[in-house]
Amino acid sequence: MDEFEAIADPVRRALIERLARGPARVVDLAADHPISRPAISRHLRVLGEAGMTTVVDQGRERHYELAPGALAPVRAWLDAVDSEVANSEVAGSEVVEPRFDDRHLDALDLEVRRTVRERGQPEADAESLDSAPTLTDSIKRHEETG
Repeated sequence: MDEFEAIADPVRRALIERLARGPARVVDLAADHPISRPAISRHLRVLGEAGMTTVVDQGRERHYELAPGALAPVRAWLDAVDSEVANSEVAGSEVVEPRFDDRHLDALDLEVRRTVRERGQPEADAESLDSAPTLTDSIKRHEETG
């Protein structure tokens, strides 16, 4: 399991926050949550498999600690995303051309209207379709109106 899957669960995120303040036993961690100690142990095992926690045996007790640099991959990813956002904000001052110009949208509007009209009049004949505005009419209208 990777770091991102490990921090996906809110209980595990809370455990990480608690362990950031210092080592703790399962009993201490379970006291902070409305779930059982075995459930906390399973969450700690997931964090351990992701390399985010370590276990230190002190006599009969096991103390869990946040591993040094455990969140480094997450931090690196966030920094990369932040850098992309900052770069796009700088580039955001440039004018962005729309993917479709008015001609395309007019043609789509025309086709939608034609389809609606045909479905509304199942016995539409060829004459009524021939008299409908065409794509060429739409383009000419666009050129005239700007």
